[in-house]
Amino acid sequence: MTTHYQAPGRLTRRVMNPLVAGLTRLGLPLAGSAVLGVRGRTSGEIRTTPVNPLTLDGRRYLVAARGETQWVRNIRVAGEGELTVGRRTETVRAVELGTAAEKIPVLRAYLRAWAWEVGAFFEGVGADASDEEIAAIADRHPVFAITTA
Repeated sequence: MTTHYQAPGRLTRRVMNPLVAGLTRLGLPLAGSAVLGVRGRTSGEIRTTPVNPLTLDGRRYLVAARGETQWVRNIRVAGEGELTVGRRTETVRAVELGTAAEKIPVLRAYLRAWAWEVGAFFEGVGADASDEEIAAIADRHPVFAITTA
């Protein structure tokens, strides 16, 4: 597994993520955002972060735009988490996609939907990139298929 990770800056950590999470918890998600809660792999405490769930061809996915984040490490161990929007919380199971070929259509759709927000983390690769270009960066962005538990 890769150890690629792009840490958020101070503005994102202290202002943007709390703002997006707060609005989402109030039922005002930004462009379909949700708050992901996952049990910490060492602390056992629920850790939360805003995420952008993607629906593609009837399946739902979580994409780690920043790479090997703490939520990625935690969900790999826990195998499940909770997605919250407003008063609605659902428990989801998460299965990581293993190959670049599986990730290509998901990453392309994710970039179509959220490049304006996360495009900087994809090294200049956009939704209109070739399959080869997306495959070249796919191992840096974990992708999880999620289903309701």
